[in-house]
Amino acid sequence: MNCQRKKFNLNKKIAYLNCAYMAPLLRKVEKAGMEGIKAKRQPNKVTGEDFFKDADTLRILYSDLINNPEPNRIVMIPSVSYGIGNVVNNLPIKKGENIVLTAGQFPSNVYPWKNHCDKNEADLILVSPPKTEKQRGKKWNESILASITEKTKAVSLGHVHWADGTLFDLKAIRKRCDEVGAALIVDGTQSIGALPFDIQEIKPDALIVAGYKWLLGPYTSGLAYYGPKFDGGEPIEQNWINRKHSDDFANLVNYQDEYEAGAMRYGMGQQSNFIANPMLIASIKEIRKWGVENIQQYCSDLIAGPLKQIKELGLYVEDSDARGSHLFGVKFPMEKMGNLARSLKTHRVSVSIRGEFIRVAPHVYNDDKDMNKLVKAFKEAL
Repeated sequence: MNCQRKKFNLNKKIAYLNCAYMAPLLRKVEKAGMEGIKAKRQPNKVTGEDFFKDADTLRILYSDLINNPEPNRIVMIPSVSYGIGNVVNNLPIKKGENIVLTAGQFPSNVYPWKNHCDKNEADLILVSPPKTEKQRGKKWNESILASITEKTKAVSLGHVHWADGTLFDLKAIRKRCDEVGAALIVDGTQSIGALPFDIQEIKPDALIVAGYKWLLGPYTSGLAYYGPKFDGGEPIEQNWINRKHSDDFANLVNYQDEYEAGAMRYGMGQQSNFIANPMLIASIKEIRKWGVENIQQYCSDLIAGPLKQIKELGLYVEDSDARGSHLFGVKFPMEKMGNLARSLKTHRVSVSIRGEFIRVAPHVYNDDKDMNKLVKAFKEAL
């Protein structure tokens, strides 16, 4: 796969290695958004069918991306916290039971659980990474598995850790959850679109994804998968479009108690976004054309040489078999962080500081020049 920078409007002088922060828009995604804005000029042309068409297209495209055989299990959400909120609302928990999370997890996948546990006098278990750098990812996964007991109601975590890219063994965690009857909730925001994920292989009870990172879509546009465990549950929002026969506009005042089939009840109101939906459709189509496996391989090839140089500087990066290639953390001496900030600015490199790690998140629009700038910035800061 060749570098795809020409398909984006990125500044060539900037080494943007920060897709985990926010993805740039493809030119064709920008165009789709503009067309959506123009269409709003003449709302008389918006038909009843238009309220459902793009959402249905998204369900099918996204299902293909994650190997989901049931598109009606995919719903539109505005944020991860919204998607997790639906889960929490339908997962009863009692005093003495617990929810297992990873330490340092993104707040949107922590606060809803903390509130839930506090209200029900349940325990929130945050599994910290090991203090050693030797086989750090392997040992962290072992600690997660050891934390799951008969009292665990759910394990909620990312496919990779959002701050350092540590890869979590979701198949092993799924197996352990099955043994104790716990739900597996995955926040795929920092992986779906760049790291292969198979619904039928992992069998999560829910997969929640914000669309503005590795799906290359617009802000406040996300997707959620809810499995059979949540069939018949109560959504956090009661809106018209999730009810049965909602496509019959003339009879909307004949109120329906029944929801649409599958997980459709969990979708947000105003999910028929005539600007954002076409943009997300355009981005997912491009990702499918590239192939998620090819995206991951491109990133792996791109970072191989530079990571060797970074490690030769004495900086820690997790071994390749325990992290993603699209997102990785470089542990940098805290006392030299000021030097690094100046060096990154000088070389026009965009990355993020997350905890004790410098988070680097390349994509198919990056090339060797970008990675060389990163290596130079590290060298000069030391």
